[in-house]
Amino acid sequence: VQLQASGGGLAQAGGSLRLSCVGSGNIFNFYHMAWYRQAPGKERELVAAITSGMTTDYTESVKGRFTISRDNIKRTVYLQMNSLKPEDTAVYYCQATHVITRSNYWGKGTLVTVSS
Repeated sequence: VQLQASGGGLAQAGGSLRLSCVGSGNIFNFYHMAWYRQAPGKERELVAAITSGMTTDYTESVKGRFTISRDNIKRTVYLQMNSLKPEDTAVYYCQATHVITRSNYWGKGTLVTVSS
């Protein structure tokens, strides 16, 4: 599967952005989906995940501010980011994991910059 992320940009602290990630192919619902991010000088970290069964999970620092969702018909996973903080500044990556083979696929990142 190929993944194309979009929606990054510049936001002020307290603002919002919505990231989208479109997957190729026609069996999108066979994949667990996730958003990761990598800030300058830091390791890539899991931000939010949504299973094929719509179960969601978030890293503690974004709970209550970010929402992950998916539309299997549109083959798209979203990350709604509210109450943004400067520490959310990072390149955000979309990831897909096949539910059976556990094969992982990554999209190219989209840069999110939050100014204070």
